[in-house]
Formats: sequence, C-alpha cells, structure tokens
Amino acid sequence: MIPNMYKIAGELTPFVMHVAARTLATHALSIFGDHSDVMACRQTGFAQLCSGSVQEAHDFAAIAHAATLETRIPFLHFFDGFRTSHEVAKIESLTDDDLRSLISEDRVGEHRRRGLTPDAPVLRGTAQNPDVFFQAREAANRYYDACPGAVESMMGKFAALTGRRYQLFEYVGDPQAERVIVIMGSGAETVHETVDYLNSLGERVGVLKVRLFRPFSIESFAAALPRSVRTLAVLDRTKEPGAVGDPLYLDVIAALRETGLTMRVTGGRYGLSSKEFTPAMIKAVFDEIGKENPRNHFTVGIVDDVSHTSLPWDPAFSTEPEDVASSLFYGLGADGTVGANKNSIKIIGGETDRYVQGYFVYDSKKSGAITISHLRASPKPIRSSYLVTNARFVACHQFEFVDKIDVLEHAAPGAVFLLNAAGESSQVWDRLPREMQDQIIGKKLRFFAIDALAVAAATGMGQRINTIMQTCYFAISGVLPREEAIAQIKKAIQKTYANRGYEVVQQNFESVDGTLGQLH
Repeated sequence: MIPNMYKIAGELTPFVMHVAARTLATHALSIFGDHSDVMACRQTGFAQLCSGSVQEAHDFAAIAHAATLETRIPFLHFFDGFRTSHEVAKIESLTDDDLRSLISEDRVGEHRRRGLTPDAPVLRGTAQNPDVFFQAREAANRYYDACPGAVESMMGKFAALTGRRYQLFEYVGDPQAERVIVIMGSGAETVHETVDYLNSLGERVGVLKVRLFRPFSIESFAAALPRSVRTLAVLDRTKEPGAVGDPLYLDVIAALRETGLTMRVTGGRYGLSSKEFTPAMIKAVFDEIGKENPRNHFTVGIVDDVSHTSLPWDPAFSTEPEDVASSLFYGLGADGTVGANKNSIKIIGGETDRYVQGYFVYDSKKSGAITISHLRASPKPIRSSYLVTNARFVACHQFEFVDKIDVLEHAAPGAVFLLNAAGESSQVWDRLPREMQDQIIGKKLRFFAIDALAVAAATGMGQRINTIMQTCYFAISGVLPREEAIAQIKKAIQKTYANRGYEVVQQNFESVDGTLGQLH
C-alpha cells in the first residue's frame, strides 16, 4: 500500500485512510498496538491526524474527510490499535446534518470533475526526466503550507456545530508549568488525567497533545507551549533502531530550533505492542524531568536489565477518582463473557447519564484462551486509557481459573467477588485455594457464588452462561436498580438474538428469571 500512498499524495488526490495503528513485525510478530506502522508512512506526503479517544476517532473521521476535500492533501487518520479501536465508550454522535454542514458540495463537485473520463481526457502519472521532476515536486509546497490552517479552520467549524473544540496542538495543565510531556494517541488522555491529579496536589505540570502530526505546524506547536516550560519530555510509541531519536522527538527538536525557543528536551519510549502506560509511569517521567540532569532516550513501562534505559515507577500510585465504578470479568474465549459485557456497557451508557468504558483483553489465540473484561462507569468523562487495577467488582466465570491465575489481585478492599462454581453453595468456600481465602478475608470482600451451568442446563441454554452472569452483575453491583436492570437485559437479549428465533430469546429470558434464586 505504501507505494500507492506516495502516488495518491503526489497527484494531490483527496483521500482518507482510517488506521488502527499497530505493531510492525520485527524480531517477532505482534498483533497489538503502537505507532510503528503509521510512523513508517510519515514520509509519503499524507497528512496524519491522530485521535486519542473513541469520541475523537468519531469526530476526527469527519474532520479528515472535510479537510482533504478543502486541501487536496490525502489524510491518514489514526488511533491506537486495540486501546482505542476495541474500546466501547459512550460518545456524542454526529448527525447527517452535521456532516452536510462540514462537507462543501462545491469541493465534492471539484473532486468529481477531476475524475478520469474519456469525455475530458487528461494525462497523469507520467515519467519525468531531470529537466522537470524537481520543479514539479516542489510545486505542491503551497498545498502543504496551507493544510494546517485549513484543518484548524475545519476544527473551528466543527466546534461551532457540536461544541467540541479541538486544536492542532492542545495544551492542558498549569499555565505556568515548568515540566511538560508531548505525546499523541490514547496515551495523551492518560497523561491528561495524571496532570489534573498532580496539579490538584500543587504540582505545576502539563501535557501538549499532538493532533495534526503531518504537516507539522511549527508555529502552532510553539504557540501552544507555555513560555514557562523548562523541560519537555517527548514520548514516542515506536522505536527506530539506529536513529538519533524517535520521530516525534526529532520533530520537536527541529521545531524548537526553528522558532528560537530554548528549553531542555528529553525523549522516551512507551507502550510498544500495547504495553501498559499508566499514571504511575507518567509520574515517573515527570519526576525524571524535574531532576537537574534527566536521562535522555529512556523507556518507561518495562524493566530494561539489558541496556538499562528504563525509569522505575511506583505501581501503587493511582489517579482514578473515587466516583468511578470499575469492574473486572474473567472468562474463556467464546464463552460469551465479552459479548455480555459489551451489552452491559451499552445498557449502563444508554439508560443512565453515566459515561462508560469497556476494554477487552484477549490472548492472540482468541477462542479458548482467557479473556479479561475491564469496565468503568463514571459521572464524568473517562480518560483512563489503561487497564483496571483497583476493581470494585470482580467476576470469575470459570471456576478452574481460581487455581491458575490470581483473579483477586486487582480487587479493591471491600469489593464484590462473584464466582461461577458448580455444586452446593455451602461447599464452595472449602474448594477455594487457601491463598484466595486469605485474600477474601484480608480485603473484606463480599463473596457471591452461583452454579451458572446448572441454571443454563435447566433453561435449555447448554454451556452458555453469559446471560446468567450478566444478570448477577446487575443484581449485586448496584450500577442500576435491580428491576430496571433486568428489564434492560431482556431488551438487549431481544435485540441481540431476535434473528436466531423466538425459542432462543425465550430460553435467555428464562435463564434471567431463574438466576437470582440461585445466587448465594
């Protein structure tokens, strides 16, 4: 695809490619997320617009389509693979009228008239010799020079329509901050959350979110930075072996040099192949750049005992607000746990005024491997683009997991623990490993058990326990009133299984009705 991208850009053809940015195969193949694939395309001539959240991915998709028609620069709109692409979240949707207002009919007409047709023949894609190639290559400069301004104008138009305001480079934090992190993608949301928390404790820090990475607007970048900044930490989610520095770091160095701004700049790497990037790691970066001689070209999120690039961090550090209801669900690939939790997120988001987030961790083997569902619900927008580590509710849908993995490792003190366990409820405690018993007592957990397979068998559901466990979650988590929750589960069942026939829907209804009497 990359050779075609050079041609699309070289011929100034409006075009948008939406990319869930993922890892390139190097020493090993990885299906997970970072920026290595989109960074390999930054020299193609495509504009690169980066979203940091599900809402931004929705909004920037429209902005990119409108901007490419205005500028004739093709756009690569990207967001983090898995962390954003596989997240379920509550968003405000654009309407068809919003799209009509953004997209210029005149520009659409111009685009169509540039289409190849025998009725108006033109010649494109020629071979050129040294006499003219260089000149023709430089002739596109004015289009690239105009692109950042056009995108900024489109973002202003978008804000007038929706109330959601974006900038090419958006600064968040203390207006007199001395330490600032420069970053793009979902990691920017986690840094935003951490900056708000640290500033509430009296620190003076900030984050500069990069939205339009290409063409890189030096003027907009410089204007967004507070003049109080003494040290910048530029974080890249890719690695370029042998380079002087990674891509965003080098761009920031060049931008500062060209604008005459003098401040110390350090570069770091994080999050390769979807490696976790948490507030604790971000605090470690801020602590490092607060030193007299901070390290450069560091890594965070790993323990590098080979080349010793890594920063230490305190895993106990947390910024998650008290009003966030966080939950963890352990299931088996293809057992329905993930599907049920996606329905739960939609029920909570659709029937309450809460913001919701669902993220699902799969092994690359998918079916038959362990799945872990991370759910959050909050009265305020959720910026936590990292896994739940302090859950108020933990559910284990497969009893054999209690001997294989530490399902209560991330249970908060006083949390609810729900376990699917075959047989009599009075015997469940004695079947637990001693370590798990100690955790339940030590953390003062409220412990519930149900024989979900028995309920499924009695209602003709076979091995499918997802609806049963979902009913238990709503019954004991308190996220919604019980009766309202049951009604919404049945509504979701009707929507999900209607095409499978009346009998399947009724079996699911019966399993819901038969669940609460078997919950102990």
